[in-house]
Amino acid sequence: MDIMEMTRELGKALQQDDRYTAYMLAKQANDDDAELQEDIAHFEDLRINLGTAMSSEEPDSDEIKALDSELKAVYKKVMSNPRMMVFSGAQQALEKLVTNMQQIIQLCANGEDPDTCQIPEAGCSGSCASCAGCH
Repeated sequence: MDIMEMTRELGKALQQDDRYTAYMLAKQANDDDAELQEDIAHFEDLRINLGTAMSSEEPDSDEIKALDSELKAVYKKVMSNPRMMVFSGAQQALEKLVTNMQQIIQLCANGEDPDTCQIPEAGCSGSCASCAGCH
């Protein structure tokens, strides 16, 4: 088995993980929630309108303030939706898993022992290329 086949096997294992399953179920629940989807679409429209208002040649501060206020209210409504809250938690858990997997691969690519390498503490990407030094 070559390295790309092993990577595909790793991808299959990822998709069998409970965090992946929880993410996909939460994503589907969000997609099936018509009211939530309408709120998300409304938020996107407001975001675009606010950007347009801010970049106009003669910005109307009252319009910008009103759009910003409405945008924040819609964002709060979207993020307080129980389905969105579950989705956000599931998304964060899956992202952490994938990040940890990437960090182990990076450590191994840098010569660390695959059996004993440790995932760096929070705040460390595992790459020394952009690091100012270990603390």
